Amino acid sequence: MAKQKSKAKTPRDLNDLEITQQLREAEEKSFRIKFQMSMGQTDGLKRLREMKKDRARLLTVRRERELASAGAK
Repeated sequence: MAKQKSKAKTPRDLNDLEITQQLREAEEKSFRIKFQMSMGQTDGLKRLREMKKDRARLLTVRRERELASAGAK
């Protein structure tokens, strides 16, 4: 199974629209994993933690850009 990082760009290489799309996908995937874990179907704790970190990275880049644009004004 290929890692997600190998096919995806780093968060800093993405534009704002792509970041928003990635965040939406991450939220959907984490919901599915949480649901599966509650039903006992999977042991996706490691994937869930990894997704939380990826989501945090995306949010950090988004916030850095907001602050940079606010500082430029």
